[in-house]
Amino acid sequence: MRISTGFRHLREGGKNVVRNGWMSFASISSIAISLFVLGIFLLLTLNVNYLAAQIEQQVEIRVYLEVNTPKEQVQLLQSQIASFSMVDKVKFVSKEEGLVYLRDKLGESGKQLLDGFDGENNPLNDSFTVEVTEPREVASVAQKISAINNSLPTKPIYRVSYGQGTVETMFKVTEIVRYTGLILVAGLALTAMFLISNTIKLTIVARRREISIMKLVGATNSFIRWPFFIEGALLGIIGSVIPVVILLYGYWELMDSTQLDLNLLMIKLLPFEQVYYTISGLLLGIGIVIGIWGSTLSVRKFLRV
Repeated sequence: MRISTGFRHLREGGKNVVRNGWMSFASISSIAISLFVLGIFLLLTLNVNYLAAQIEQQVEIRVYLEVNTPKEQVQLLQSQIASFSMVDKVKFVSKEEGLVYLRDKLGESGKQLLDGFDGENNPLNDSFTVEVTEPREVASVAQKISAINNSLPTKPIYRVSYGQGTVETMFKVTEIVRYTGLILVAGLALTAMFLISNTIKLTIVARRREISIMKLVGATNSFIRWPFFIEGALLGIIGSVIPVVILLYGYWELMDSTQLDLNLLMIKLLPFEQVYYTISGLLLGIGIVIGIWGSTLSVRKFLRV
């Protein structure tokens, strides 16, 4: 294709968008509304998955030691646990540190409950906090730690805790949420593609006489197709930019206005940078692809003259 011909196709494609004002408006509106709804569900799904990942990352194992366990055995036990390939980090928490942490968790109103438990009266056990590389392997790691204890004659471990039962249920719930979100987004994407492509087809069908005349006077198929391809791409770009701008602006405002409240609830929204690239890339890509696809399918039908 010559450069001059390419510019001609670009010019004609742009003119067609303006010339067919109401049909173009209908196509752009269909694209914008469909992608806006898809974008909302996509944002919800991304943030639910992000929240589920945060919850999973907070899963840890607490290994409570027997009272008066020798320091040498504590160090040996810590080394053995850290040697597991699935263990990311092992932190020793003394009973004094545990008491400070418990007081912080109870807050001002609950601190009085722990008065008089300092020093020798501290009822807590020394412990390890074990973080694993893969949260779903927490049960397996806990079993290995218990196996170490059973292999030692002195049994230095009092209890291994990781929220057994609750953790497994949480993993099942987060998995269901993830798959449900993916199915909803995929279904909405297919629905949006169907609605948008049909609207663009109507735009092309309304100009079937124009296509037939061009074909009869000797225009080649590619010469007829290209302006419609460009028109479809422009409709897709314009129709997808609108929901992208609205969604990103709304998400930015939501993060700004709810940041403090969500931080108090220990909830974090997906960072804006990740949302920006995902929403922009996906919605723009869908809009352009569907715009060209709808134009291609419709024009091909009327080229058979």
